[in-house]
Amino acid sequence: MDPSTRFHRPDLRPAERRDAGAIAAIYAPIVRDTFISFETEPPTVEVMADRIETIQRRYPWLVATVEDEVIAYAYASDHRQRAAFRWSVEVTFYVAEIARGKGVGRRLYGSLVPMLRAQGFRSAFAGIASPNQASVNLHEAVGIQALGVYKEVGFKHGAWRDVGWWRLGLTSNDTPPTEPITFHHLREASGFGDFLA
Repeated sequence: MDPSTRFHRPDLRPAERRDAGAIAAIYAPIVRDTFISFETEPPTVEVMADRIETIQRRYPWLVATVEDEVIAYAYASDHRQRAAFRWSVEVTFYVAEIARGKGVGRRLYGSLVPMLRAQGFRSAFAGIASPNQASVNLHEAVGIQALGVYKEVGFKHGAWRDVGWWRLGLTSNDTPPTEPITFHHLREASGFGDFLA
């Protein structure tokens, strides 16, 4: 395979516990060496495996693979805990350094967003620690619009950090919403594979 095109069309699938090591390896340097994540200690493989299982009780967690190697992941999670927030999600993605700038993040979002719509969610939010122009570019390329900034909301690597917030409307239906379906139920529906195509 031509190295320049190796990452352009990765395979997508739901994450599994066995992916926890690869996911933790992608995430660890982001936690350790940057302020992109506000965690301060990289989670262990076991912690990451538990996160995958917990998230997927309700929300999608997808991995992008090339020749069975996990090169990126994206997932949705609670935006806030109070009950009235349950139609809103927060979206997160991370790409391995070797695969950045190849369209992998856009491909993940191209599957994640339709899944969230099918589940019945209303809004997807993304928080981006500043500066991180690559992440801003990706989110805006998939239609997520800037809302505002939480100024000096976290302290990491010796400085106060801002977090910008972006929103993607998943539906414009103003009728009273039905309960979102779980990711488990979405996976059991016919045609689920179409989301990953």
